[in-house]
Amino acid sequence: MAWTQSDIDALKSAIATGVKKASFGSGETRREQEFRSLAEMKQTLADMIDEVAGTNAVQRTSITQFTRD
Repeated sequence: MAWTQSDIDALKSAIATGVKKASFGSGETRREQEFRSLAEMKQTLADMIDEVAGTNAVQRTSITQFTRD
């Protein structure tokens, strides 16, 4: 499931109110998630934020070497 900003907002709201259940999506894609702990909620929130921001992708680094002849 691709996360959206509204999903992030829903989870933040659930955390703020102290409940362990949050609803995500709308219409036919709507689902509820019950979390085991606040730590699990915070980790899921961090993952959601990373995915929406695009920082969850694999980063690659290239190094170019030059030599003098």
